[in-house]
Amino acid sequence: MKTQFVVLDFETANEDIASICQIGLAIFENQNYVYGWCALVNPEDYFSGMNINIHGITEAQVASEPKFPNVYDQLSGIIAGNIVVSHTHFDRVALKQVCAKYGLAVPECKWLDSARVVRRCWPEHFAQSGYGLQNVAAFHGINYTAHNALEDARCAGEVLLRAIAHSGLSVNDWLDRAKQSINLEHDSQKAVHRDGNSEGVLFGEVLVFTGALSEPRQYCADRAADAGCRVDDGVTKHTTILVVGNQDIRVLAGRTKSSKHLKAEALIAKGQALRIITERDFLEITTPQ
Repeated sequence: MKTQFVVLDFETANEDIASICQIGLAIFENQNYVYGWCALVNPEDYFSGMNINIHGITEAQVASEPKFPNVYDQLSGIIAGNIVVSHTHFDRVALKQVCAKYGLAVPECKWLDSARVVRRCWPEHFAQSGYGLQNVAAFHGINYTAHNALEDARCAGEVLLRAIAHSGLSVNDWLDRAKQSINLEHDSQKAVHRDGNSEGVLFGEVLVFTGALSEPRQYCADRAADAGCRVDDGVTKHTTILVVGNQDIRVLAGRTKSSKHLKAEALIAKGQALRIITERDFLEITTPQ
C-alpha cells in the first residue's frame, strides 16, 4: 500500500522556529489516516510562557527526551520522497531551520501547504482570512485537540481529504493548483456548462456534478447534455439532479459532504424536486437504449 501523503506538524519552545519540542506525523494511504507518530524533543533552548500556554509542553517534560538529531533518521525515513503536507509554511521553514542548526540535510520531498488548498477550494469562505486550522476544522466538523502536533497533523490531513473530494482534484493535482491564483478558473467542476439536447430522454432536467468522478468531468457533462440535461456548475433553485461521484461517497464515509451536496439536501428539505444520485446511476440512466 503506497503512502498517499504525510502531514507534518511541529510545536516550538519559543519564538525561534528551530526550537522544536514536539513532532507529529500523520500518514494517509488510499484516502485514510493509517498511522501517526508523535515525539517530544529536547530543543536545547528556553521555553517561553506564551508557547507553554499554547501547547502545554514544559522544559521539565522534555529534559530527558531525545534531541532533534536523535530523531532525525526516523523523521527523514518517513517524509523523504513523499508528498509532505503542512498547514501554512511554518513547519516547512521550521524543518529547514532546525536542520541548519544541527548541520543536517533537509529531507527531499514535495511540499503542499494545506492552508493554500483551503483558500482555493473554498474561496467564498477562506480566500482572504479564517483559514487557520481550528476555524477550518470547525467548518468541516472535524474534532481534534488543537496544538498537539499529531492531532494538528491528522486534522490537516482530514481537511485535505475533504478538499480532494470536494474539488475532484487529486493530491498531485493540488501540488500544482496550490501554486496558482486563488481566483483561477481551475476547478474541473467549473466550465462544464452545457445546453441539453432537446430530443434527449432527460430534456428539461438541470444537472450538477459534485465530487471526484471516475470518468472525466467533461465527458460526463457531454453525456448528460446528449441525454437532454442542461448542465450547470452550481446547485440552484433550478437544479433537478445532483450527481455525486462514487469516489466522493466512499472517501467521505458519511463524515461530511460537499457544499453542493449540503445545499441540495437543504433545497430538498424545502420542497424542491431535486434528486441526488450516484455517478454509477448517472452512467446507467444516460446509457443509450
